[in-house]
Formats: sequence, structure tokens, C-alpha cells
Amino acid sequence: MARTDAINSLQTDRSTPGEVAGAAGSGPPGTGMDSRNGPRTAGKPLSWWARARRDKVLLLMALPGLVLLLVFHYLPLLGNLIAFQEYLPFVPFGRSAWVGLDNFAVIFNGDPEFLNALKNTLLITLVQVVFVFPAPIALALMLNSLLSERIKRIVQSVLYLPHFLSWVIVIAIFQQLLGGSGLINNFLRSHGMGTIDFLGNPDGFIALLTSQVIWKDTGWGTILFLAALTQIDPGLYEAARVDGASRWRQLWHVTVPGIRALIILLLILRLGDSLTVGFEQIILQQNLVGRPASEVLDTYVYNNGVLAGQWGVSAAVGLVKGLVAVVLVLGANKIAHIFGEAGVYKK
Repeated sequence: MARTDAINSLQTDRSTPGEVAGAAGSGPPGTGMDSRNGPRTAGKPLSWWARARRDKVLLLMALPGLVLLLVFHYLPLLGNLIAFQEYLPFVPFGRSAWVGLDNFAVIFNGDPEFLNALKNTLLITLVQVVFVFPAPIALALMLNSLLSERIKRIVQSVLYLPHFLSWVIVIAIFQQLLGGSGLINNFLRSHGMGTIDFLGNPDGFIALLTSQVIWKDTGWGTILFLAALTQIDPGLYEAARVDGASRWRQLWHVTVPGIRALIILLLILRLGDSLTVGFEQIILQQNLVGRPASEVLDTYVYNNGVLAGQWGVSAAVGLVKGLVAVVLVLGANKIAHIFGEAGVYKK
């Protein structure tokens, strides 16, 4: 027996490096091949073309999405030329008179309508970042604490449904609840109390928008957070319980740090989209409170571009919005790097 072991050991020692590499991979011995990934070169990264050949099936699957991005997101960027022209729709593209930065001067010289739209946009953004953004996080933490998986699935299904309703339906539901002849005002009227103008009060318009967004999208927003919560090591909770940590301390010292990277990532993306506050939702309710209380940058572009024909000024507003969004994303991502988080992209 000892003699056999010695012979086997000697044969192993005489194996060539190619045979060892072949044994380590899943390809034929001595070829240095991995049957899944093809040829491998130790210590040398694959070229772009080699990676493309290796992942050609994945690239083919991604092709429809790339085409959609190209056609509907990148090609329309050429339309920003309108911001530097006195654009006329009936003139071939690029043939309108060039006016330089005149369209931007209209914006930055203190157009009262633009300044009002900017003020409303920033105010709505601030309120929604404070109240709307944390709502899915809090709801996900509550759902994660449910012990019964069956009850959790039922609650999740109910909470996801409002996301699939159009804004027309959502606003109609709120009118049935809060309108002059709605459920709440009928209740107040039947008990001899005065009615409340929930929908037509300009001072309460931002609160109305925020409550609608929370009702519609909070449940859907919990999906990513619930997925992140499942990735937290259960052993961390067990160790915290052994150390005598209460449920609140477990939440604060185990759960929240476990989803902190996702929270920062989504917050950065939300800041990048901060100047977009729901065109469809606002335009459907603008007549109820009037433009001074409800005009935002998106409705300003629509009212002045599509309806009033000021295409150049509207394109300039859209271009400024995009540039501000890029600056906000880069700035927020830099701050995330300073605090040791990955952010949207790595350093």
C-alpha cells in the first residue's frame, strides 16, 4: 500500500504545468482550457474583442434595449440645437436662424414665470425628498418584521397595486375622497360642519401632490429594499441578540447599515431627477389651483413650448435641467465617495 502511494505521488510530481492547468479547469487535460469560458491567459486580462466574443449571447439579448436607448434617449439629444435657434417647426431641422444664447438670456434675465416655476419645482422636490423618499424604507422595515410569510406576501401584493394605476385613476380616487362632494366633505356636511376645499386650495397643493405620490408608489418602492434586507446575514441578528440588543438597536446597528449602500445609491439617483416632479400628475390638476401655485419646470416647458410656440426657450430650459441633473449626480456621488460608499460608480 505504501509503495502504491509513493508511485502515485511520483506521477503527480512529474505532471506538466499544462496538465495541472487542464485538471484545474473543466476542459481537456493539458489544454489550459475552461469549457465555460474558453482559453484563459493567467494574469492577462481579456481584450475587449475577446470579451465580446465570449459574451456574444448576452450582448445579443441586450441589443433590443440598447437600440431603444439609442433611438429614444441618445438621438433626441440632437434636438438640443433648438435651444440655440429661433426654431420654426415648418423649417427643415437645423435650418432655423441661429440666435446664440438669446434663449438662455430670456431665462436668466429674471422671467417671472420661469422663476415661479423654478421655485415651485425646488419646493416640491425638497418636500418629496423629506417625506416620499423615506416612506418605502420605513414600509420595507415594517414588512420585514412580519413573521408570517403568507401575511407578508398578501400585504405586499395589496401595496404594489396602486403603482399600476394611471394618474387619471389616482386623481379620480382622490376626488371621490376629498372633492367638494367627496366622502369626507359629505361626512362633514352631514354632521353640520363646514366643508374643506382639499383640491382647490393653492396653499395645500404640495401636500396633496405628496400624499398622492406616497399612496401610489410607496409599496412599489419597497421591492429593492426588501431584496436588500434578505441579503443581511442572519448571524448578525443572532449575535446582537446574544449581546442583549433590543429590536430597536438591532434595527439601527444591523438592518440600516445593511441597506445603507442601497439608500445612498437611490438618493443619488433621486437627486439627479430632482427637477422632474411629475408632469402628468400636475398638469391634470393645474386647473384646480391655477398656474401660479402649480407651475413647475416641466409644465412651463409644455405651456410655453407646445402651446405658445416658444420652442427655443423651452429647449433651453430642458437643457439647463439636464446639466443641473448631471452636476447634482456627480456632486452627490463625490460626497458618497468621501464617506466611503460606492455611489453610482466607483472612483
